[in-house]
Amino acid sequence: MRRGTALMIALTAALVAALSGAAVAQGQSSRTEQYLKYRKGVYQVIAWNVGPLSAMAQDKQPYDAAVFAERAERVSLLTPMLAESYAPESRDAEGSKLKPEMWSNRADFDEKLRTMVARSEALAKTAAGGDAAASKAAFFDMAQACKACHDKYRAD
Repeated sequence: MRRGTALMIALTAALVAALSGAAVAQGQSSRTEQYLKYRKGVYQVIAWNVGPLSAMAQDKQPYDAAVFAERAERVSLLTPMLAESYAPESRDAEGSKLKPEMWSNRADFDEKLRTMVARSEALAKTAAGGDAAASKAAFFDMAQACKACHDKYRAD
C-alpha cells in the first residue's frame, strides 16, 4: 500500500471516529445515529474516489494509470468497512436511505456487499497493473455490484 493512501485511510477513520466521539460526548447522538453517520462518512469517501474513476472509465477525463490505481486501492480499503455500519442497531436510523426490505433480506444484502468488496479488491489489483482497458472493465464490474445493491435496497 502506498504511504499516501494509508495516511488518507487513517485520517478518514480518525475523522469519522472523532465526529462520532464528539457527538457521544455531547450526548447528542444515539448509537443508531452513530452507525448512520459512520456509514455516510465511509460512503462519502468512497464516492470521492469513485467519481474520478468513473470519469476516466467513461473517457470523460483522460486516463491516468497512477491516479486510477491509487483511487481504486482506496476504494478497496474502504468497502470492507461498510459491513460494520449495517448493525441491527442502525435499523431505524432517521435519515437513512436504506429500504426496510434489507432487514428481511439480510442474507441477500450481505452477499451483495461481499460481492462489492470482492470486486473492489479485483479492481485495485487490476488497476495496479496499469492496463487501461482492463482497469476500466474492472471498474464497471465493481460499479455493477454497487448498482445491484442500490437498485434493490437503496431508497432515493
